[in-house]
Amino acid sequence: MTRLLVGHLGITSLGFMLLFSASVGAQQKTQAAGQRSLGYDLSREVSVQGSVISYAETSSVAPSGPHVKLQTGSGVLDVHLGNARLLESNHFTLAAGDAIRVVGESFTSASGTQFLARLIQKGDQTLLLRNPRGFPLRPATKSAGQQGAL
Repeated sequence: MTRLLVGHLGITSLGFMLLFSASVGAQQKTQAAGQRSLGYDLSREVSVQGSVISYAETSSVAPSGPHVKLQTGSGVLDVHLGNARLLESNHFTLAAGDAIRVVGESFTSASGTQFLARLIQKGDQTLLLRNPRGFPLRPATKSAGQQGAL
């Protein structure tokens, strides 16, 4: 009888351990899926067109860097443009009244909703601002050999 009771307790314990490990795995998968949705995702990108209200090379609103206020058909959109040096090195200027198109995705933070632009287009000039993972690009640096050739 004691052997039967010990065997039954062992099987019950094993069942609880399996049940517990399955629930822990499910929680980890849920957390991982939630973390993935926080990153930049090309499948969530949209294209927005509008008229520039204002442009600032730096901003006190996070994320820091260049921001443009864009008047769209559905309201004013705060657009983060990545790295100001990239815009400058490509002679990409923005002024009030300019018609532009941006491709990117909305991002909500404690300071509000921002639109993270991955690509910007003004007239026939198009500039890639972020890589596919959403990280701002930097201007290309010239090597010593290239500088001498100029």
